[in-house]
Amino acid sequence: MKKINKPIIDLIDEFFEYLDIEKGLSHNSQITYSRFINKFVEWLKKNKLEKLLPHELTSDHLWKYRVYLSQTYNKNTKEPLKRSSVNYYLIALRSFLNFLAERDIQSLPQEKIKLFKEKKGRSIKFLTLEQIKKLIEAPDVSNIIGLRDKAILEVLFSTGLRVSELVSLNRDQIKIENLNEDLEINVIGKGGRIRPVYLSPRALKALKDYLDTRKDKNNALFINYKGPKPLDRLTPRSVENIVKKYVIKAGISIPATPHTIRHAFATDLLTQGVDLRLVQEFLGHKNIATTQIYTHVTSKQLKDIHKKYHSEV
Repeated sequence: MKKINKPIIDLIDEFFEYLDIEKGLSHNSQITYSRFINKFVEWLKKNKLEKLLPHELTSDHLWKYRVYLSQTYNKNTKEPLKRSSVNYYLIALRSFLNFLAERDIQSLPQEKIKLFKEKKGRSIKFLTLEQIKKLIEAPDVSNIIGLRDKAILEVLFSTGLRVSELVSLNRDQIKIENLNEDLEINVIGKGGRIRPVYLSPRALKALKDYLDTRKDKNNALFINYKGPKPLDRLTPRSVENIVKKYVIKAGISIPATPHTIRHAFATDLLTQGVDLRLVQEFLGHKNIATTQIYTHVTSKQLKDIHKKYHSEV
């Protein structure tokens, strides 16, 4: 390992290039990392540590930064950051230290950054099939907005797409030839990884009903009809608001989001006996450990079924 005379702050841009070129992170992921690592830069400046060199970084610095994060307030809730949120900032800093190690630059090893322990058995909010049915039937399909919203809900549950993947879909990807068969399309997920997803006949019917009403030339599959930018591609936030709207309209008690529908997609497949590795492929998870969290839900369902229906002798 070599000591260098370049301050940590001056290495941040190189770190972002590393995330882009060597790690192949998507644009959205790079923005997220930028937000997290810039919090560390902010802390360095507040403590007059702009000239701190990588080999001068100590465990005491890390502890004080951790305290700083714990005392940071969420701008929306006006409450201190949750431990899980603090972990995201610490994980980003870990990645930066790993970057230094790969460059043979002397600094603290990433293992020195200890994360808050998550509670075991982290719960996942998901909708039952009955709730999904109510949600999908909630839009008023007598107008184009309702047709669009029904198509969005059908596509989310049919594919398990992330909301960022959903809003990136284009009309020319949807070539409907047979409403009785699933349509396979390719999407680009996290890290630029391409995977196939499948639109069910129900989702295709909803898409056809919606697209048949479109008179515009925008290639975006889902567009906005209200607000200052009509006919622009919908944003992830817009889709989140659409889902919340119909959750309330359908009388569903769970505060669901597009990601909640993704959970429902995954748990439904596992409940039907689909292999975990296949569910991993459907969801576009790089690591099987990310997918395994859904087994906690299905295991509990199986336990409840066993308790309710299995006879004792």
